[in-house]
Amino acid sequence: MSMKILMIALFILLGIMFSLGKWSFLIAGFNTMTKEEKAKYDVMSLCKFMGKLMFIIAFCITLFTLSDIFMMKILFNIGTVILIVSIIFVIIYLNTGNHFERKN
Repeated sequence: MSMKILMIALFILLGIMFSLGKWSFLIAGFNTMTKEEKAKYDVMSLCKFMGKLMFIIAFCITLFTLSDIFMMKILFNIGTVILIVSIIFVIIYLNTGNHFERKN
């Protein structure tokens, strides 16, 4: 139980920091780019997007935890569906277009 609460707190912290435009170095792929490549992207928009994803993951873990506490399998199922749909959306969204490139 305490491990789940720590994970929820971690994802909320990540969500807050990403939403503020901080910690972009934690975004896989972005952290390995050169400064010239990073300059092509709107870091704030990318961080805000990742922050929203972190909040969704924290919410899903919260549903999983509540499912254990209240013995309600429906909460686990809802959390699972939200998580899977979110991941599919993120994969499609990030791979269809240049949503985070700077507009000159």
